[in-house]
This record gives sequence, C-alpha cells and structure tokens, in this order.
Amino acid sequence: MLLSIKSWLFETPSKDCMASYAKSGDNRYLEQLIALYSNDLYHYLVTQSNTHLAYDVSQQTWLKVIEKRHLYQAQTTPKAWLFKLARNTLIDEYRRQQHFVELDENTHLAAQNDESESDLNSGDLTSGDSHIGSSSISYEAFDAALKQLSFVQREAITLQQEGFSLTDIELITQSSLETIKTRLRYAKQNLKRLLGANNEQA
Repeated sequence: MLLSIKSWLFETPSKDCMASYAKSGDNRYLEQLIALYSNDLYHYLVTQSNTHLAYDVSQQTWLKVIEKRHLYQAQTTPKAWLFKLARNTLIDEYRRQQHFVELDENTHLAAQNDESESDLNSGDLTSGDSHIGSSSISYEAFDAALKQLSFVQREAITLQQEGFSLTDIELITQSSLETIKTRLRYAKQNLKRLLGANNEQA
C-alpha cells in the first residue's frame, strides 16, 4: 500500500499518459500531456499559420482532447494523435475563415502568413537533416525559405523534423506513404534551391 502511494505522489510524466487519460479522464494525466506536448504542438501550428491562429487552434485542440479522449487507441502514438487533431482543427479553421489551403503536394502556392513571425524558433527545424541544416544558413533564411513551400510540403518537413516516423506522418496527414515520400522529396529539393538562391544573392 505504501509503495502504491509513493508511486502516485512521485509519478513522472510518461508516454502512456494519453491512454491513462482516455480511460480515466483524470486531469492529472491531461496536465502531463500538456507538459509533454504543448510546446511541440504550438511549434507545428505556427509553422503552418501564424502566432495568433496557432494559439487559438492549440487551445481548440486541447478542448478536443477532452471531448474525444474516448476515441484514442493505445496502439497509436500519443503525440501523433494530438497532431492529427490539431491539423484537422487548423484546416477546419482555415475553411471557416474562407482561407484557401492547397492540399496538393504538387502546388507551388500555399497559405502564406499575413505577418512576420520573427518570434518563430526555426532553428528546431534545421537540426535533423544534414542536407538542409547548415551552420552557414541563418535561422531567418531557413524560416523564409520554409514559408515559401506549399502547405503540405512545409508540413511534411516540419513533422519529420519533429521526429515523427513516416507512419506517424501518414496518420497525422491521412495521406499515403508514397505521397508523404513525394512531399518530403519536393520539400527538400525546394528548400535547397531556395536557400542556394539566397546564398548567391548574399
């Protein structure tokens, strides 16, 4: 009995707290989820929109976690499930605002931010790909290049930099594996081209 009380008092956030919250509805597990994933969730949303919309959608997403917790399946990666909710919420919000978002990976146009996101920490996006991340490329240059990609290309590269597997990205975007690979390939090619052009101009 003493052991179980001790484990409850000193419980640390675990990757399985989504499953625990889905079963119990205990706000303790919701707080753990927010502590684990809120920063990453906001970071993803701000790369796909702007600071104001990202904050609004992140709040809506956590409300949906509360409403839809019973739909969570334990075999699903908790972070991927959260990001899927966030993505769907963001697209719904764009549609509500009649803000067109092209979801075809072959497009060269995307829903661009209407404001400068100087507070976006784009350095996190450069850390995982040696072909893109480079000490000679500034965070500002990478951020500017990233914003020129289509919605789905920017999304794919951002999710990969968040550490998601291709299977996770399939779940989040509800797209096929080959589609994801195509988006990543185009995204990396376009980033290299854009960053190369920036270096030449410099």
